[in-house]
Order: sequence, then structure tokens, then C-alpha cells
Amino acid sequence: MSALLDAMKGRVLLGDGAMGTQLQQAGLESGGCGEAWNVDRPDRVLAIQRAYVEAGSDCIITNTFGACRIMLERHGQADRVAAINEAGARIAREALGPRGGFVLGDIGPFGGLMEPYGEIARSRVEHAFREQARALVAGGVDAIIIETQTALEELEIAMAAAREAGAPVVIGSLAYDKMADEDEVRTMMGVSPEMAAEFMAARQVDILALNCGTGVDVAMAADVVRRYKSVSGLPVMAQPNAGQPVLEDFKVVYHETPEQMAEALPDLLAAGVAIVGGCCGSTPAHIRLFRRLLDGGKA
Repeated sequence: MSALLDAMKGRVLLGDGAMGTQLQQAGLESGGCGEAWNVDRPDRVLAIQRAYVEAGSDCIITNTFGACRIMLERHGQADRVAAINEAGARIAREALGPRGGFVLGDIGPFGGLMEPYGEIARSRVEHAFREQARALVAGGVDAIIIETQTALEELEIAMAAAREAGAPVVIGSLAYDKMADEDEVRTMMGVSPEMAAEFMAARQVDILALNCGTGVDVAMAADVVRRYKSVSGLPVMAQPNAGQPVLEDFKVVYHETPEQMAEALPDLLAAGVAIVGGCCGSTPAHIRLFRRLLDGGKA
């Protein structure tokens, strides 16, 4: 058994928080390629991830969310796929330092639609995910997390790529949206938590997960965890957003404080989550409070 899966047996592990908003605060221009900073500005990526480690994170997700070839082509960075992903893994490991922890190699969506619904050939997506997964494994990740997925077809390709590359652990994470007219969540492509859990379990994923999404706060994440666990006994990871975003001066901003975000954390823990972290808008301050609560302290 992998060290990550073994560690989850004894305690709830703490993940990290948002990367994109932290990169912007560190100077990344709007629309810039934050993943390229793994090679061009590694010190800034390292500083962000070290802040999460200092806040108490056990797991650090690599800065490779948009680092598959299809995404990097849009920034003129396609020739650096391997370098960007391998550097992302090394930086995360360096951030963990002597205290240790787990590096989760991040594969995000390729950013389009496959044929016949879109113009991207399935074979191109398969190649892009295989290439990225191989680079992350070469960089020494402890797991590959396939994040912010909304379509099962794309998720399946990425999971297969991670397995083929030899990832020690494969995590499948979907992004759900709260339906406007009912107390229900689905992905953008109409996938329910139960459908997702059944699909991933049948393909032998190691950890079921959820992250991001519209209206999916900590309380809603707890509900999704319960729904996952009603279908499968696999461990579950949850990374909810820090509340709902608002647009200020043409920038997306999250105002939920660490205290507000942590209010429903007991419910999420009671639901049986194995790894908990934050997604959009969450900061080292949010993760620090999560750490305190996980260790039995008070908000």
C-alpha cells in the first residue's frame, strides 16, 4: 500500500488551498501562464507552497493544473510540458521540506470539448494527459489528482493516463454546481455525485474527490461526501471554495473569512472525509485554522 493511503487510515490529512489567486497576488498578470512559473519563477511558487506547509498542510498539490500540452499551447509553452510538470513536482517536494508530506501531481481539464461535441480529437487528449502524467511521475509525485472534471469521458482518459504512467495513487475530483431551482448538485455536464462515485470506483480510482464548483461551500461538500460514501467505501477528499466569488474592479474576489469557511468543517469531518483542503479563494490563513480545528483546537 502507498504511504499516502496508509497515512489516511490513522487521521484526517490536511491539503492546501488555492494556487491561482495566490499566483495573482504574487504578480502573475491576468491570463498569464502560472504553470510556466515552475521554470521561470520557481521561488515565487515555492514561497506560496511553503506558506501552506507552514500553515499545516500535509498534502501539497503541484502548480500544474493547466500544464497539459493542449493548455500550454495557448501560451506558447508546449515545448516545455515535461520541464514544467517535473519542476512543479520538485518545488512541491522542496516546500514540504524535512517534515515530509505528500505531493499530489495536478492534472486539470484540457479546456475544451472532445469530438463529436467539440473540435478536439480524443486521441489528442489521450496524448496530452499521458505526456503530463509521465512527467509528474518522473518528478516523483506521491499521487496524481485529476481536478475540476465535469465530464466522465475526460475523467476516464486522465485516470487511465495516470495509471499507465505508474502513479502510486489516483484521485478523481469533480466540480459540482448547485442547481438554481433545487437543493441539488450536478457537474456542468449533468453528472451527479452518485454517478461519479460509481464510475470512478468501477475504474479502480483510489480516492474519490470534489473541488470547486458554483455554490459548493463546505456544507455542500459534506453532503457530496455523504453521497459518495453511500455508493463506495473508498476514501474521499474535499476541497470546497471559500464562499461565492464576486467581481470587483474586473477581478474575481472571495470574501469568506477563515472563520466563516470553518463553521461547517465539523459537519464535513463527521461525513467521513479523509483529506480536506480548500479550492478557489482559500489562503494559508484558511488552512491554518483548519489545522487548528483538526488538531482539536477552537476557532
